[in-house]
Amino acid sequence: MSWVRKHGFYARLAAQNMKKNGKYYLPYLLTCSGAAAMFYTMFFLSENQGINALQGSGYVLTMLWLGSGIIGIFSAIVLFYTNSFLMKQRKKELGLYNILGMEKCHIARFLFWETAYTAFVGILGGLALGILLSKLMLLILCAILRAGVPFGFFVSGQGVWWTAVVFCAIFLLSLLTNLGRIGKSQPIELLRGGNAGDREPKTRWLAAVAGTVTLIAGYVIALMVKTPLAALGLFFVAVLLVIIGTYCLFMAGSIAVLKLLRRNKAYYYQTKHFTAVSGMLHRMKRNAAGLASVCILSTMVLVTVSTTVCLYLGMEEVLDMLYPRDVHLLMVESDQESMYAMVTAVEEEADRLGIEISELAWACYYPGENDLGNTQFIGDKLKAYQDGLVLSAEGQAYPPTAYVGFNVAGGKAPAELREALSGLLNSGAFRFQYGYVDERDKMAGETYAMLGGFFFIGLLLGFLFLMATALIIYYKQVSEGYEDAEGFRIMQQVGMNEQEVRGSIHSQVMMVFFLPLFAAGVHIAFAFNMITRLLTIFSLNNVGLFALCCLGTFLVFAAIYAAIYGWTAKAYYQIVKA
Repeated sequence: MSWVRKHGFYARLAAQNMKKNGKYYLPYLLTCSGAAAMFYTMFFLSENQGINALQGSGYVLTMLWLGSGIIGIFSAIVLFYTNSFLMKQRKKELGLYNILGMEKCHIARFLFWETAYTAFVGILGGLALGILLSKLMLLILCAILRAGVPFGFFVSGQGVWWTAVVFCAIFLLSLLTNLGRIGKSQPIELLRGGNAGDREPKTRWLAAVAGTVTLIAGYVIALMVKTPLAALGLFFVAVLLVIIGTYCLFMAGSIAVLKLLRRNKAYYYQTKHFTAVSGMLHRMKRNAAGLASVCILSTMVLVTVSTTVCLYLGMEEVLDMLYPRDVHLLMVESDQESMYAMVTAVEEEADRLGIEISELAWACYYPGENDLGNTQFIGDKLKAYQDGLVLSAEGQAYPPTAYVGFNVAGGKAPAELREALSGLLNSGAFRFQYGYVDERDKMAGETYAMLGGFFFIGLLLGFLFLMATALIIYYKQVSEGYEDAEGFRIMQQVGMNEQEVRGSIHSQVMMVFFLPLFAAGVHIAFAFNMITRLLTIFSLNNVGLFALCCLGTFLVFAAIYAAIYGWTAKAYYQIVKA
């Protein structure tokens, strides 16, 4: 009975603490539930028979499995960050428990129950939300893919199992991390934990210069890339350089700039500037890493959503580029003689079967080093190239590829015509290495599956990144509120009225809050050229459409970002004024 009472005490203490600190735990639980719901939804969709029966379902399933992995990894990163913040805010509390007589093993039991409660509510809430919204997600996916909606409803057993396993593992690792920190800490260190970082930050010129150089290097790569293959090869290099540069400039460059402003006595020794610069120095030291993370997350939201929206809106254009005719034949490593012979044979077979064809077109083109998706002959550029061989950059010679395309009534070739065309390719009367017949109707289904899958995953990942951004911003605002409360009172005591104090703090908060959004806008502006090159891999060359998608996504995101600011600012000022 004593064991039960002892453990019941820690369980009740943990429950009371979570209730008391609801403003910390509620966003954490909501984020966990949202991430778990999205993770479960991916499994539910991948097991749905209606999705598996779709044309091009392989593309969709690949996207869903890829999305599951990304959501799992990113959920772990976000929840670990949140857990680190919660532990930082509670150092004083845990140190007080230690001084009042609780041993570290007792604190460990207390933390175990808190983690257990959090895991239970977060995972169970996520599964309930995922099961509740899974049918809605299926409807959205089917609408994106322009497919029929399958009947019936089921609960994914694998989805429930893997969601529970993955998120239990995340919470277990978080608990072990917390126990390791507590085990290494002394009570006095815990009590002083909340006061750490009050010293003025040092100027790290090496890090500031390194950040500037790496950021400029990333921008230069993004601007100078000329071909899709080069963009594909250098994309992750540029992303890595920009991430490194962003963190270095936020953590070191901002401090260097603020100290340069402080050296300008004419600027610094003004009431507003004096308090703003001094306050910003300490704010940037405390929040630089978090602000850099918000900037990177915001950039990920903008790039992911704008790119996938552009691909989805441009699907018809992609189809027109890749498949300008209802039916097309390709003879790889052929010649013009075989191409003209195939044109004649197609006309004869259509006349024999009594099938009317129109807009018959043909071309011989050469697969150059930058040929992606055979776009050299597409659309209005259908023409016959000179016969012969061309040399690639590697000095290798390639024979041309012969193309023959035409339209049929209704946009779909009758079965007898498809059989006749296949017979022509297998007759041995034409010279080519290999050949095949494709129909626009068939390829449209696969294109919608691939690009629609990208769009769906992009929306989910964009929502996940946005949720993580809001969570980081909220915790940063709450943390700032507690740290600025004392400064708020001191500024009033030295003669500043409440309006001046609010104005000073408001300007600092606004600058710190919207700096990541501004930096994210600069990032995507410099990335514009590289992303447009990458979109050509999907045969989407509409730069204007992508520009509109970027602008629209940025404006919508900025509005949501401002709404998050308004919500979190209320919590901040309530804490400061208390």
